[in-house]
Amino acid sequence: MKSKVALVRCGSYNTEEVRKAVSRGLELMGGAETFVKQGEKILLKVNLLVGEVPEKCVNTHPTVFRAVAGLFAAQGAIVQYGDSPGFGAPHAAAKKAGIADVAEELKLELADFKDGREVFFEQGNQNKSFYIANGVLDADGLISLPKMKTHALERFTGAIKNQFGCVVGMRKGEFHVKLPDATDFARMLVDLNSFVKPRLYIMDGIMAMEGNGPRGGTPRAMNVLLFSTDPVALDATASRMINLNPLYVPTTLVGGQTGAGTFKEDEIEIVGDALKDFICMDFNVERTPVKTVKRNRVNTFLNNQLVSKPVIIEEKCTQCGTCVSSCPVDGKAINWLNGDKTKAPVYDYKKCIRCYCCQEMCPESAIVLKDPMIIKVGKIF
Repeated sequence: MKSKVALVRCGSYNTEEVRKAVSRGLELMGGAETFVKQGEKILLKVNLLVGEVPEKCVNTHPTVFRAVAGLFAAQGAIVQYGDSPGFGAPHAAAKKAGIADVAEELKLELADFKDGREVFFEQGNQNKSFYIANGVLDADGLISLPKMKTHALERFTGAIKNQFGCVVGMRKGEFHVKLPDATDFARMLVDLNSFVKPRLYIMDGIMAMEGNGPRGGTPRAMNVLLFSTDPVALDATASRMINLNPLYVPTTLVGGQTGAGTFKEDEIEIVGDALKDFICMDFNVERTPVKTVKRNRVNTFLNNQLVSKPVIIEEKCTQCGTCVSSCPVDGKAINWLNGDKTKAPVYDYKKCIRCYCCQEMCPESAIVLKDPMIIKVGKIF
């Protein structure tokens, strides 16, 4: 059977319009009752990268969260929510994102994403051990609510990558250190997603993020919600919407290769609205394959010549230090020069593993990726 992806047009975050769109999407997927039973503890895994206001399009929009929570609660499910942000405490991030206020109104509990426990996943193709939030492990089922955004390391962050927030706190940084290569990192994400195994994925693409994502990019209207039980098919479909080859997204490629889903168009059934109605040819996203990053003495020089590096735009930098705190490298690849916090931090590119955590977390969009000269020349020719 083909993997089903439902596309539903939604032109704004108006509460009633979103509720109708989510209701329609669920019906196209078989109805809310297909995914939850009365009395089950259901976790809504929102995309809560960091505390930002909804207008920045960094996180799952609170109106989408409201609609999904309400429709599953109406089935008798005990709905909780949560995520482990890349920076800051879960409740503080949820409060600024507008999600906590909706949850309080609907009397939904914030699941435990501060503490967790180690789990072993024998079926993992690359990674068989994870430290997962208690809120994930204690739930009967999980519904994933990713945001449609660009991503420096993986080109695109969607259904599969959303589950990275199931790993507790700073333990996420350990994976960046161990797996600096984008494809190896994607294999971990696919294994993690296969362990967590969400029952349904609902992607918020009403307002997406293009450019310097996943935090510092620009909002872009895509006017769509996407629904699927196949995260690979959903991510591949979203990639086609933004004129991005799905095989250039490591999580999609690895997911298809390992049997986590399909990226092939002839194996995906689109229901609801037509895909062609959402195609955005000029969506600002990097449309080249990712470069391999392997760390050893032999290829450090080549990595610096071939792989994009993060660069600070000094006039935008407010010296907040988020980039320094976010760097997972022991000894820091970005730090204050001689302890001077009145100027922008500086990079030691010999230590930089190209995980782009600094770029991902920068609240001022002050860190961008700069192509090495050889890559710039290659793009011209």
